[in-house]
Amino acid sequence: MRSHLLNDATAESYRRSVTEGVERVAAKLAATHRPFTGVTPAELAPVIDAVDLDRPLGDASAALDELEDVYLRDAVYFHHPRYLGHLNCPVVIPAVLGEAVLSAVNSSLDTWDQSAGGTLIERKLIDWTTGRIGLGASADGVFTSGGTQSNLQAMLLAREEAKTKDLAKLRIFSSECSHFSVQKSATLLGLGADAVISIPVDRNKRMQSVVLAAELEACRAEGLVPMAIVATAGTTDFGSIDPLPEVAALADEYGAWMHVDAAYGCGLLASRTRRHLLDGIERADSVTVDYHKSFFQPVSSSALLVRDGATLRHATYHADYLNPLPQALGSARAGGTPTTVAEQIPNQVDKSLQTTRRFDALKLWMTLRVMGADGVGELFDEVCDLAREGHALLAANPRYNVVVEPQLSTLVYRYVPEAVTSPDEIDRANLYARKALFASGEAVVAGTKVDGRQYLKFTLLNPETTAADIAAVLDLIAGHAEQYLGETLVHA
Repeated sequence: MRSHLLNDATAESYRRSVTEGVERVAAKLAATHRPFTGVTPAELAPVIDAVDLDRPLGDASAALDELEDVYLRDAVYFHHPRYLGHLNCPVVIPAVLGEAVLSAVNSSLDTWDQSAGGTLIERKLIDWTTGRIGLGASADGVFTSGGTQSNLQAMLLAREEAKTKDLAKLRIFSSECSHFSVQKSATLLGLGADAVISIPVDRNKRMQSVVLAAELEACRAEGLVPMAIVATAGTTDFGSIDPLPEVAALADEYGAWMHVDAAYGCGLLASRTRRHLLDGIERADSVTVDYHKSFFQPVSSSALLVRDGATLRHATYHADYLNPLPQALGSARAGGTPTTVAEQIPNQVDKSLQTTRRFDALKLWMTLRVMGADGVGELFDEVCDLAREGHALLAANPRYNVVVEPQLSTLVYRYVPEAVTSPDEIDRANLYARKALFASGEAVVAGTKVDGRQYLKFTLLNPETTAADIAAVLDLIAGHAEQYLGETLVHA
């Protein structure tokens, strides 16, 4: 069994196995003509259930053959131009190369003595990102597993920095379109979901700062403490960006921690034409970024950035076997008087909610070293431009009602048949169309609700997608919806 361990003696076996795996995936990508096969859980579950994990195949080629049946054949392929579903991006090759390297070396980014250069690369990328945001010389941060973890840690820091330890008095303010992880974080931190005050949005799905101001004043009048304001730079459903300068001014006035959830909109940091959409983000106390959304990185590659690196101490815990407190080192001076020198060891675990942590920063490092930030920004600009084209198509199509003009790359719309007036029936037609489209495998779109009604959603993150793809998918949706409505009328 030692022959399966990756080391100096098995380097050639590693090369052969990984090369075969890469060749299989490359062949699959080249031959994939739709984003999904349409397989159902009922069809795929028996195939996987039939695998006996206690009877190994003993051979990588055989395992890859089996993998074709249990995974590769029916995977949802985000690189396909008609994958228009969730916030999943196609990935850039330099990042995939970084993934291969980090998996083989297997550094753990918790302590210096497990990562060395990896620690410094991560810190360099944190500095690069905080510089792009404009957080200042005292800024710091750490890579995380994703936006939910980043938002949780940000709320932890905000709780600890609040002016009271009475958790019942703490309040968090976020828009009604903010990510669910805000409420989830409040619950995990002992505040309860009721501690989150939802602020209504305007017609463009942006937080109404006037209402926010009124709620903050009411909070203070009741003797409660405005712990944090969460502004979203790229909401999941609409890609809308809250009015960051106004939010920052109110956070200053009421002494609240300002957090910007830019998990989606962080790609604007690399844009040469749209960076101004994030104006005001530099005033935040903390920022969430998901490079695995709009920087075209493989999952996971994310970070939490903070204006004042000292606040990260709220996540610090020292263990003697891992990151002990700095030790006093005695050295003799003339006359025998000892001096004390504190060790300065850069342990990233001191900043993180995680202990063992992958070297996910390497993927972004390789991307920037090969493509540069402008290259990433150009890709994100392309999908934002495409969203504007898609909006024009929807607005001109009498079969569809589109909700808002996109700030980023998301379109929310609803098929509205001319002859049907029942909102409930229209809901069912849209839901059916989405499911039927997914089952066909020809395209993947997402769904959501707006004012309690069923809508569909394009999340455009693939520069290879064209306006023609969007038009074709809209025709497919209309066809499925009309089929449903026609069958409903026949059965009625």
